[in-house]
Amino acid sequence: MAQTVPASGSETIRSLIPARIDRLSWSPFHTRIILALGTAWVLDGLEITVASAVGPVLAEQETLALSSAQVGLIATVYLLGEVFGALFFGRLSDALGRKNLFIVTLGVYLAGNALTALTWGNSTAALVFLYLTRFIAGAGIGGEYAAINSAIDEMMPAKYRGRVDIGVNGTYWGGAIIGTLGTYILLNNMDLNWAWRIGFLIGPVIGLAIWGLRRHLPESPRWLIMHGREAEAEENIAQIERAAEASGQTLEPLDDSRAIEIRPTEPHGYLSLLKVLFRVYPARSTLGATLMITQSFLYNAIFFTYTLVLTKFFGVSEKAAPLYLVAFAIGNLIGPLTIGRLFDTVGRRKMISGTYLLSGVLLAITAVLFQQGALNAITQTIAWSVIFFFASAGASSAYLTVSEIFPLEIRAQAIAVFFAIAQCFGAIGPVFYGWLIGEGEDPNKLFLGFLIGAAVMAVGGIVEAVIGIDAEGKSLEEVATPLSAVTTRPRATG
Repeated sequence: MAQTVPASGSETIRSLIPARIDRLSWSPFHTRIILALGTAWVLDGLEITVASAVGPVLAEQETLALSSAQVGLIATVYLLGEVFGALFFGRLSDALGRKNLFIVTLGVYLAGNALTALTWGNSTAALVFLYLTRFIAGAGIGGEYAAINSAIDEMMPAKYRGRVDIGVNGTYWGGAIIGTLGTYILLNNMDLNWAWRIGFLIGPVIGLAIWGLRRHLPESPRWLIMHGREAEAEENIAQIERAAEASGQTLEPLDDSRAIEIRPTEPHGYLSLLKVLFRVYPARSTLGATLMITQSFLYNAIFFTYTLVLTKFFGVSEKAAPLYLVAFAIGNLIGPLTIGRLFDTVGRRKMISGTYLLSGVLLAITAVLFQQGALNAITQTIAWSVIFFFASAGASSAYLTVSEIFPLEIRAQAIAVFFAIAQCFGAIGPVFYGWLIGEGEDPNKLFLGFLIGAAVMAVGGIVEAVIGIDAEGKSLEEVATPLSAVTTRPRATG
């Protein structure tokens, strides 16, 4: 059933591959995609919580005897690695393919984390080694965000794309739960010098388990056809269709009017990318940046300081504080998994703006209750869990948005750019809120901080309501016309 054929011009390709992908119903192939690729967010959530939990332990004399500043630098270096990895591997993913990169980025992450466990002390050489391995691990995870969001969206039928993307991004909090419980057990039942090292190996064990699954996934047929590799694209889409038919699906013939004509072009560098983003798609770029920055600021502000709030204002012991994260993480995990489908049915604009605005309103209400002294450690955690039930789905939708509203040729790089921007702004949150918390002497400062966080989320919701893209149920090519398209259909801009 060869439906990808050259058009009249030797350099032009006429293809039904995007339509063939979108006509599929769910099959075991799509389940394999989720298991193999969606684990990236589990690994990142696990990584962040493990590093956070073992940080204080690394200051102990029996481990590495690091100073507080040296411990704090671990998170900073990891963040810088994520930004570098997103930009570096995002560029390669658009140029070399999704599959090549989601194999490489997983390997980079595994190597970085495994080597971290071998850090031997706090000498200059040992510290350089420690920070280098954290940078490498971060680079691997940053690259995962760019390559895998692209691959999932391009191989997922349009009717499932929203719920799948949001659910997969939400599994970050499944990793946070694993990391929290894993390190809690290790640190309380083993010699500390062994416990922290094993903690950093939890992620690589999970990563090795999915390595084989990734190796057997096909390359994105959409990416192949946009790069003129027709034979490979036909082979891969046929493989996907055979899996669908084996599961009982009957694939009806497609009308040729649904074909797309493209003329493959050279890959875009970041300078060319920025011109496309801010000249051709200024409104979409504003939308993507706003959604990514606002959710990153709120999450980093609350997540990285929640233990300080519990210990400084509510008297929770430092050993017990990590357990409160489990309840917080459960709310974050359940939200995307339960209401993610509504982003496909109710619609992107309504659900994205609604989750952003509702989480902002709930945070403002919680801020008032906090200032009045009406909350304790348990009720504060419950309040956060409810707020982030909605905020987590909203934050996940930010990644969905930047992944689907830009053309395929620059998709991974666009994700990388907005991820990097968000991380840079998000890094302000922990510092700012840490200053507001201080030693817990003035709850009014944190009250103001909560109101600022609420206002930030409200901005994201308002921007989405005004210039959001109604992408639900639409082909990626309909949402954002490929740069290489030569059809007469108007190019999506703005």
